[in-house]
Amino acid sequence: MISAPDRRHGVELINEAVTAGARQRKACEILEISSRTYQRWTQEEAVLSDRRPGAQRPVPANKLSPEEREAILAVSNSPVFRSLPPSQIVPALADEGRYLASESSFYRVLRAADQQHHRGRSEEPQRKAPSTHCAIGPNQVWCWDITWLPGPARGLFYYLYLILDLYSRKIVAWEVHEHEASDLAARLIRKACLAEGIVAQPLVLHADNGSPMKGASMLETLRRLGVTPSFSRPRVSNDNAYAESLFRTCKYRPDYPANGFATLDEARDWVLSFSRWYNTDHKHSGLKFTSPVQRHTGEATAILEHRQQIYRHARERHPNRWSGEIRNWELPEKVWLNPEKEPSVLNQAA
Repeated sequence: MISAPDRRHGVELINEAVTAGARQRKACEILEISSRTYQRWTQEEAVLSDRRPGAQRPVPANKLSPEEREAILAVSNSPVFRSLPPSQIVPALADEGRYLASESSFYRVLRAADQQHHRGRSEEPQRKAPSTHCAIGPNQVWCWDITWLPGPARGLFYYLYLILDLYSRKIVAWEVHEHEASDLAARLIRKACLAEGIVAQPLVLHADNGSPMKGASMLETLRRLGVTPSFSRPRVSNDNAYAESLFRTCKYRPDYPANGFATLDEARDWVLSFSRWYNTDHKHSGLKFTSPVQRHTGEATAILEHRQQIYRHARERHPNRWSGEIRNWELPEKVWLNPEKEPSVLNQAA
């Protein structure tokens, strides 16, 4: 909807162009309006303003009458239906041989009367913010999850329990079992804390909402170890993205047995080989192509400084081969799990 001052300015520009010898149609195209629009604006001596906001429109023939709207509100607020949404009220009325309006009309009338709110005694659903954690060093935030490994027959699976350090991406502990259980997860976290020397040290363990993650044995073990549990939002796998990404790397290895593992020991042997490769040999793209162990122990800093010197010397020898600065080989000091979005980003998304 173009305002009256903008219309007048546009007409002046078009008239000026036509006076200078331009064709009216071409001048209108430059302003991205049609010739018919220009003609409608200049039907009278003065440039017409947009008359749509104040136009008198006929009342729709299917509009609900005031009596019908009152009947909808009365039924919705009656003792029988005041705890039910319109999606249940309308079918219930139909079973009684009554039809007042459609479900969308019910919602529209309730919204106009400022009554379209949570109905019933149950707690109103709330949008839960994702769990946000920041690691500035190893053994501060761990992520863990369980994934299926194909077994010897279709429909049979083994279960890989895996704990990952958020800061370094290192696999700090893993086990493969024939079933999921909270006590097995509790044993794994005890082994991980023992291997990494976690004693009286703040540690967050993030997981999804599976039963092994929230079982009594697991939660009690975390309490005794002084580990803070953290959980993803229900049905939101992206809240544990680092663990999910690691599982993808695992299952897309060239030697991954897509046809399944014949025995439990075979699955354990393969995961042992994978974890050694991933921790020590894998050049992680998220770590500037250093290994998780190098990041975990701090060796990655010296490696990347040396790599940056090599690039700098190469640029000095042949500056004509470089169109800009050398590649950035610095690792971030902070690693975030589900970082909070800036208000401006949220406003743009809305």
